[in-house]
Order: sequence, then C-alpha cells, then structure tokens
Amino acid sequence: MPLLPFQLQPEEASQDKLAVLIDADNTQALIIEGLLAEVAKYGVASVKRIYGDWTNTNLRSWKDKLLEYAIQPIQQFSYTTGKNATDSAMIIDAMDLLYSEKLDGFCIVSSDSDFTRLAQRLRESGRKVYGFGEKKTPRAFVSVCDKFIYTEILKDSQDQDDEDKPAAKTKKDFKGDRRLLKLLRDTVDDLADDSGWAYLGGIGQKITLRSSEFDSRNYGFRKLGDLFRAIPEFETEERHQAGGTGRQVYIRWKRRTR
Repeated sequence: MPLLPFQLQPEEASQDKLAVLIDADNTQALIIEGLLAEVAKYGVASVKRIYGDWTNTNLRSWKDKLLEYAIQPIQQFSYTTGKNATDSAMIIDAMDLLYSEKLDGFCIVSSDSDFTRLAQRLRESGRKVYGFGEKKTPRAFVSVCDKFIYTEILKDSQDQDDEDKPAAKTKKDFKGDRRLLKLLRDTVDDLADDSGWAYLGGIGQKITLRSSEFDSRNYGFRKLGDLFRAIPEFETEERHQAGGTGRQVYIRWKRRTR
C-alpha cells in the first residue's frame, strides 16, 4: 500500500520542497525546534519566513531564534489598531511563492482563521498544506489543511509547563471520548479483513484522511500503536513481516468477535 505524502519515508520526503510561513503574532518562539523537526518529516523547508512588527518588544523572544534557525524576518508595521497587517503580508507572499517558486507544499504556522481561504486556494492549486497552530485554532482552518498539527505537542520540554503537556489518557477517559472511538473503529472496520484485523500502517494513513488534526501525541502517546494498546475496546497482534525480519502490528475492534 503506497504511503501518503504526510507519512513519507525520509529519503522520499526530502524531495518535497516546502515553504514555512510563520505568523509571529500568533506563535510562541519556544516551539521552533519542534516545529522544524516536524516539518522535516514532510519535506525540505526551502523557504522559511516569519512575519511581524519587529519594532514591537513583544517579539523579542523570536529575535534570538531567527539567526540560529536561518529564518528570514519580514517586517510588517501595524498601521492600524485592531487590523492584523501580518496576515495580509503572509497571504500575499504565499501567493507570490505559489507562482514564482517550484514548491510542493506550504506550512502555515498560525492559530488565526484568516488563513482558511489561503489554505483552500493553495490546495486547489495542487499544493499540500500543513497547518500548525494551538488547540484554540478555529475548526474551519484545521479542516481545510491536508494535515494539522497542534503546537502544544511541539513545545520544548524544558520550557513547557506540566499543565501544558498532553497527559496520557486513562481507560476511563477513552470510554467517554465517543468521537475518538468512532473515528478509530470506523477506520479499522474499513480496512479489516474477514477476521476483523487491520494493518496499523494502513490505519494511520486512513485516519489522517478522515481527520486532518488527528495525532496520537494529542492523547499523550508518541505512537499510534501505543494509543490503540491503551484503549480496552481494541486488541493488537504482532506478526512477522512476510519476506522480511521485521514485525507488523494489526488492530481489531474487540466487539466484532462478540
């Protein structure tokens, strides 16, 4: 089964040229290391730009990061109170890059819904769109992206407060999360064989198509397999990989066998 763009292997992902456009007004500087590491999973950050009014002392925390991570600052003065000139500058630049550069995708880093139409337009032009924002990001922007990553899981662990870290859910928590259980069960059912088992790799691809913001890390688990193992309604099974030395994980919804 072919891998989707957002699950490419490193040697394949390196072929995708991406533009990383950061809204400094709506993004915390402490996520930058995790952000760029996440972007590297999907391709090469050929363009890295960050937008804001750099005369404003509120962006001081970003200034120390720009040189270290080779990010080009774009100055945008705030001419009018209450109007976000940064958004307009990012949108204009994104459209310029769309037509002037041979890019495979865009990483839009902001929690602002003003970028919803931009993301939609970029996708209409055949580009992949990866969104990065806080959990407060409006649903419309989250849904229009090919993949959306909540930045709370990208924060530097040394700077992140314990209360901000996604805690691993308990069995009781999962029982009450009907939306998550339905998403996982429907996906497993779609890919299951006659005995109810579905390959974990295929499940991961299918889930992201159903829900752009899904990420096992949002629930406190680094890997999707660990998330399934923590949910009582599912059972897992490891099998030897056909023609290889590795092992593959399969998932089944327990209630199918009752």
